[in-house]
Amino acid sequence: MMQEFLSNTRIFIFYIMLDNYPQEFFAMPNSSTTTVDAMADKPQATGGALSITILAIAAFVIVTTEFLIVGLLPALARDLSITVATAGQLVTLFAVVVMVCGPFLTAWLANVDRKKLFIAVLVLFAATNALAAVAQNIWVLALARLLPALALPVFWGTASDTAAQIAGPEKAGRAVSTVYLGISAAMLFGIPLGTLAADAIGWRGAFGLLAALSLLVAVLMFFSMPTVRASQPVAMREQAKILKSPFFMANVALSILVFTAMFTGYTYLAEMLEKSAGVAPAQVGWWLMGFGAVGLIGNWLGGLWVDQKPLATTAIFSLVLAAGMAASMLFAGLSIGFAVALGVWGIANTALYPICQIRVMKAATGAQALAGTINVSAANGGIALGAVIGGVAVANWGAGNVGYVAAGIAVLAALATSLVARMTPAAKA
Repeated sequence: MMQEFLSNTRIFIFYIMLDNYPQEFFAMPNSSTTTVDAMADKPQATGGALSITILAIAAFVIVTTEFLIVGLLPALARDLSITVATAGQLVTLFAVVVMVCGPFLTAWLANVDRKKLFIAVLVLFAATNALAAVAQNIWVLALARLLPALALPVFWGTASDTAAQIAGPEKAGRAVSTVYLGISAAMLFGIPLGTLAADAIGWRGAFGLLAALSLLVAVLMFFSMPTVRASQPVAMREQAKILKSPFFMANVALSILVFTAMFTGYTYLAEMLEKSAGVAPAQVGWWLMGFGAVGLIGNWLGGLWVDQKPLATTAIFSLVLAAGMAASMLFAGLSIGFAVALGVWGIANTALYPICQIRVMKAATGAQALAGTINVSAANGGIALGAVIGGVAVANWGAGNVGYVAAGIAVLAALATSLVARMTPAAKA
């Protein structure tokens, strides 16, 4: 049953932005409302670089907390005398909390000193991971997952903006890329690390280790990071004005459709690998890690165009996604053809995470942090809907055909971009 929950662990992968993403995007006039005191007045100093590196480490710890549980599900299910399916609902709970609460909490905390905010988030992660390590039943473990789910979208709604402010305009893009390298590492190694940790130190030891790492990073941040505070506090009512923009809301709806397409197929990729492609169950996790690794190429390709043509880039990669998913179903029995098709799928799939994030944030006339978090919620909605549609497809036509259904939705997403692009300039304002 684990493959039914793998999709939820990739909720935040779309935040990955490597060095190729245009620095101009991260330095947009309306994208930030923060100023950096003292230490950040010299953004190129060693202190600023150290702060950004620690933010990247924090990113790795926080997102690994999200990924790790997938590899721990069988072990904790046995220990707590519950089914893997029941344990998997902890992942679902995390996703639902992020979807419902993320935008409101991000807007509410947008004007808080970022240093204090990030330290509080890390301390919360330390406490909840420690609670998970000693949990004796599913209900305590659920509480230990619910609380960090509240904090995670707040961190991602503000981390990139903070890194850009610390680095200064000339190095903003590189600073943001450095922070999101922590996400890349968590994406690639989170699931395998969870499996290895369960074997080596047990699932409780894995959570305990994350608790210690979270606390350590909080201490490092306390001593190294400059104060980053809002220079022009923006009320929640003002931030919420972006919800009145038809163009912005159309882009959010487009993200829902894109993520529905992505996760109609990806949710059941592990099932398809086993049943249709003949991959041994013990090797499925490594195939999924390879799927994510080759997808990093997509980040580079998407970065070539997304800054200037976000809608066109979304359409192109949606069509590439459709082709890759359909071809993976067609060539499932052919090793070379299947590997190539799966690589195309992985490239497009991973590229669409940051493409959608940048597209939605650029569609907002202000409150980019809130816009980014709203896109997280949209992604969660699409992931949930895609899992349902994929489940119906698998039940009726088998895992070997789910990619065709997903490809059809991806084509619809590509067509929908033309409708969004036709909106009048007034609607975009």
